[in-house]
Amino acid sequence: MKRFLTNIYRLGIKELWSLWRDPTMLVLIIFTFTVSVYTAATSLPDGLNKATIAIVDEDRSPLSQRIITSFYPPFFLEPVMITLQEMDTGMDSGVYTFVLNIPPDFQKDLLAGKGAEIQLNVDATRMSQAFTGSGYIQQIVQLEVSEFLSRYRSEAAPPADLVVRARFNPSLDESWFGGLMQVINQITMVAIILTGAALIREREHGTIEHLLVMPVTPAEIMTAKVWSMGVVVLLAAAVSLYGVVQGILGVPVEGSIALFFAGAALHLFATTAMGIFMATLARSMPQFGLLIVLVMLPLQMLSGATTPRESMPVLVQDIMQLAPTTHFVQLGQAILYRGAGFDVVWPQFLFLTLIGTALFAFSLRRFRTAIMTMA
Repeated sequence: MKRFLTNIYRLGIKELWSLWRDPTMLVLIIFTFTVSVYTAATSLPDGLNKATIAIVDEDRSPLSQRIITSFYPPFFLEPVMITLQEMDTGMDSGVYTFVLNIPPDFQKDLLAGKGAEIQLNVDATRMSQAFTGSGYIQQIVQLEVSEFLSRYRSEAAPPADLVVRARFNPSLDESWFGGLMQVINQITMVAIILTGAALIREREHGTIEHLLVMPVTPAEIMTAKVWSMGVVVLLAAAVSLYGVVQGILGVPVEGSIALFFAGAALHLFATTAMGIFMATLARSMPQFGLLIVLVMLPLQMLSGATTPRESMPVLVQDIMQLAPTTHFVQLGQAILYRGAGFDVVWPQFLFLTLIGTALFAFSLRRFRTAIMTMA
């Protein structure tokens, strides 16, 4: 046992030195856990930020002026006042995402109890803002019209008042979600890349043959790659969580960070084994890159990181129970967002342990076969 531990320690140090001499991988790690996390948190596609809006005011009434002044940053840029003839030209050229047309006698018809319509034109090619922005504008116009009419009509108070309480994100800030989830996703991706690239790099440089003539076993070689690359990912994730998420973005973390990284270590046990397995299938780095695309997309999209798993088909939910990312996302969200303790997330710890052990054993068997073929 002492010799086994000594071998995996020394082989792991060798892996760290190899990574240190690879500037491309170092740049990838730094970019992934800094710039990528920051941009993902500050530019979520479903968020509305500085949308362009123009208004055609044919009514020129106090109510229309009230509606115009209700659009302001950061959701919208300052409204541009245009004529009816300029509306189609501005939409066709892509200058405006939204154009609100307030018809003549709009206020007069509302006060008289007549049916009044207001037209909103949306550039639907800008999908990231069109759907969300149209909902915002509808709510803003309805609110301003209701408050304006309440001065002239006596309305009975509603029998019940709905009080909204936003748990875990009181300000509904998208960066709180984007920053933390990007760290969780990047842990998975970088772990697979580093371990797989380490094996392929040795095969391409011919150093794998040197290991085969040394008194080390395939289990020691694989374990060394797993622990060394796992440590690198954990350190990078810690810097990102403290420096970028909490420091620059100002996102509060509710739960125990130590408990989160304990779960991350179990998750890395599984994902690094996946990286070894994929590297035994690929013959070169380009092939390995294509495998990563095929594996990472379903792992991230179907794990619940971006879309609630409850909205997916039951068959997909059942299949994704076998993926470590599903349980890691649940674990990370419970700890970092809701401040859950081990008594809440112990099922995810158990699943990660079982899945990681199975993946490690399966990958080790494949690694033994592949390494003997190289010999």
